[in-house]
Amino acid sequence: MDSRTVLGHLLGAAVGLLLLLQSTQSVHIKYQGFEVQLESVKKLSALEGQQEPSPHLQTKSLLPSVCHHPALPQDLRPICTSQEAASIFQTLRTIANDDCELCVNVACTGC
Repeated sequence: MDSRTVLGHLLGAAVGLLLLLQSTQSVHIKYQGFEVQLESVKKLSALEGQQEPSPHLQTKSLLPSVCHHPALPQDLRPICTSQEAASIFQTLRTIANDDCELCVNVACTGC
């Protein structure tokens, strides 16, 4: 193999590695001691839109109904242990919808 071929392979590998690293970076939101991914908060909003309120669950639990959803992202589950889960979820949704992806919000990291 000549040096140009080796250099070409190395350059190709370097570009592939950079693309892989860029795709693994994600934006995180830090709020009230919890750190969650922006993508998880977006999934939270979608899950809440899918769920029909259950009167039985609402009377039995003070937790938001989404805490009982099996598809709730793992990084959001610890929030369900908080007595302020409903307000924390609301604030996270507000942060996520309010320029978080542009890293304007101080609660967002990973840009």
